[in-house]
Amino acid sequence: MNPSPEQPRTANDLTSFFWSGDAIRSRSVSNTVMVGAVDVPAPPARLVADWAREISHMTLEAGDVEVMPLARARTRWPEYSQCVRATDDWTSALGLPGVLASSDVALMVCRGARYHHDGEQYGGAAFCNLFLSEDKGQDVHFPSLGLRIPLTRGTVLIFDTCQPHAVIPRGSHAFDAADFPNSQDCTQLFLTWELPIEDARVANALNVAFDTDQPAAMRADDEQVRRAGERVNVRPDSGTWYRAD
Repeated sequence: MNPSPEQPRTANDLTSFFWSGDAIRSRSVSNTVMVGAVDVPAPPARLVADWAREISHMTLEAGDVEVMPLARARTRWPEYSQCVRATDDWTSALGLPGVLASSDVALMVCRGARYHHDGEQYGGAAFCNLFLSEDKGQDVHFPSLGLRIPLTRGTVLIFDTCQPHAVIPRGSHAFDAADFPNSQDCTQLFLTWELPIEDARVANALNVAFDTDQPAAMRADDEQVRRAGERVNVRPDSGTWYRAD
């Protein structure tokens, strides 16, 4: 599949305040999600078995997103470099050559994901996610954009960390923990890269504007997202914004 930007239906009035060196900087929140599919092989059976054992020892509740040990996985994953190369080729086609190589990468697992944004920890980044699991009837849902992306092996996304998102069953319109019972394998494994939002190539691809509210940035003391000047958070069941206390 060719890389494609999924454009929003409406604009937003969100502002991200994020650490840039030793100072808080402001920026717009992108409504663009880059979506594609790359050809990556299924992880080998013994690696899948390792992952299953690791997950069985974790407290992975429905809706949780947790880090998995990547260094150990790579010893049993000869195709890891192929996955990275395929994602690098895809991002290069978007005008982002070399960005992955200079970005932190992690292996993650989720059992569904509650609606959330990551702007209070990763406001200075965009995420590039490569999904490794087979189709389990789940979608990534961006409720503010009216966008759903079916998750299959090789699905790859780039999106603003401040944009609300969740992993929910296909056809559902809300997060419900009951949709991810312990009796079923509802997990999704994926690689994620933190792309620096201040890299001009990343900012241009997502159409991010900087220093949109410098006076407020000078007064802020932590990373946050504001809407119409008020700090906001996301309801975990619906993905709607609400004013934070």
